[in-house]
Amino acid sequence: MITAIVLMTVEPGRVRTLAEELLEIDGVTECYSVAGPYDLVAIVRVREHDQLSDLVTERIASHAGITATETLIAFRSFAKRDLGMVWDIGAD
Repeated sequence: MITAIVLMTVEPGRVRTLAEELLEIDGVTECYSVAGPYDLVAIVRVREHDQLSDLVTERIASHAGITATETLIAFRSFAKRDLGMVWDIGAD
């Protein structure tokens, strides 16, 4: 599974509606409104790089109201829940 983080700049007043629209796209699992240089962050999960390319360029970046994107591809996942499991090895 390939996980990517898509950072987006959007037109004023479109954050909520775009977040809701993006969540309807297969492969977009989460969407956050954020403070800083970007307005929305989407978490994308796909099986192949070709799917990621199509999803970002054809389904996300071309969406009306999105003015710019930057995509980060995750190499490895670290999560609090996963790290907690490490300490539970051998515990009943």
